[in-house]
Amino acid sequence: MKLHFLFFIGFISCLQLYGQKTIEKLLEKHNQHNIPYLYVDSLAKHYNKFVLLDSREQKEYQVSHLENAIFVGYNFFSIDSVIQRIPDKQTEIVVYCSLGMRSEKIANELKQAGYTHVNNLYGGIFQWKNNDYPVYNKQNKKTDSIHTYSKSWRKWLKNGIKVYE
Repeated sequence: MKLHFLFFIGFISCLQLYGQKTIEKLLEKHNQHNIPYLYVDSLAKHYNKFVLLDSREQKEYQVSHLENAIFVGYNFFSIDSVIQRIPDKQTEIVVYCSLGMRSEKIANELKQAGYTHVNNLYGGIFQWKNNDYPVYNKQNKKTDSIHTYSKSWRKWLKNGIKVYE
């Protein structure tokens, strides 16, 4: 009986972590919501208005990224590097990652550093690709491949070729 109970508790914990039914609920649960979202269709319409920052890891960025996105990373993010590349703190910036959780943390760092127009891409590169917008590989050629960050996150990518190493 005890073993069944422990299994049940473990199963419920996994469901809570990975059993989210929508990206909206996932972001609602994990984000602080103090950075405004920009939705992929809005970004697509006004693409040239924004500087895009990719807050994923290098191996993810090399598989695919949004056109002209600047790699800033997550684990080794440096606000000083961003300040050197983007000295104007009034610049319209969109930060993205796979789904929008890591990017919110990086966007918060930008906001704390004085950047005033920072947005988080809702649903990240997954939602971008799910809406059939183009992504580019490390040679800056269009690709259908998307790094899925982890095996459990691949469920959020509906379009494209799922890559995970």
